[in-house]
Formats: sequence, C-alpha cells, structure tokens
Amino acid sequence: MPSYAFVLNGERVTVQAPADMPLLWVLRDMLGVTGPKYGCGVGVCRACTSHLDGEEVQPCIVPVADCADRSVTTIEGLADGDTLHPVQRAWLDCDVAQCGFCQPGQIMAAAALLKKTPRPTDADIDRIENVCRCGTYSRIREAIKKASAGSPPAED
Repeated sequence: MPSYAFVLNGERVTVQAPADMPLLWVLRDMLGVTGPKYGCGVGVCRACTSHLDGEEVQPCIVPVADCADRSVTTIEGLADGDTLHPVQRAWLDCDVAQCGFCQPGQIMAAAALLKKTPRPTDADIDRIENVCRCGTYSRIREAIKKASAGSPPAED
C-alpha cells in the first residue's frame, strides 16, 4: 500500500492508504481528526470543509494521493494555540451553533472567504454553499461580518 506524507494542522504526518481513499476517511479513521463531518460523501453539503494549501476543499471527494507533500488544515488547526481564529470567536459571540454538526465546515468556509475577500458583501457571503439543517444562516452572516470588521470594505 502506498504512503502519503503531508502537513496536517502544522504537523507532518504519513499514512498508508489506497491512492483513491477520500481524505475525509484518512482524517477521521486513520488520524483521529473528527472536526470535518461526513454528511453526503459527494461534496455537496460541505460539512467536511477543510483547507488544502489554504484553499477550501471537501475532503469527502479529495483522494489522499492529491494531498501528498501539501498542507491540510481542519477546524482543529484553525486557531493559533489558545487564540481562536476571528471567525471562531465571532461564531461564539454571535451564538451561531445550534446542533453544531455543520459548524466546523461553516467556519472553515467562512475563513476561506475572508482570506480572499476580507470585507465580504452579502452577495459574497451568499456564495458559501454549506448546508445548515438548523437554518442559522442569519447568525452565520452576522458572524462573518463581525469577523471581517477589522478589514477594509469590499467593493460591490
């Protein structure tokens, strides 16, 4: 079985897995990283959203072979030690979570958005496709705006 080495949340890891094994299963079943959730397995619900080299990805559809010698960040690696990422802080301040199942993916999608668009418009936020079955979309929008408050405004 082939081996794949990559950086996971700042730590170098090596796994032996079939090349086509979805990264989500490697993270959850082999490495014990449970923040990314299994929702649909086809990249639609986005409950598993994580970052690959800083870009938003859905690990349920990314083969582990695509991660070799790259950097994977999950919700567990978003904070800087004990200092929460601004999106995580805003999520708490705005009391976004209800059931919490989709929240790691929502937060990772919001962090990716703010990296590209530091002061997003409502239209930018509406492009986030993560599904929240509890329907906390208005609080998600509020939290994203709160997290972006220190950045220059976006142009419409």
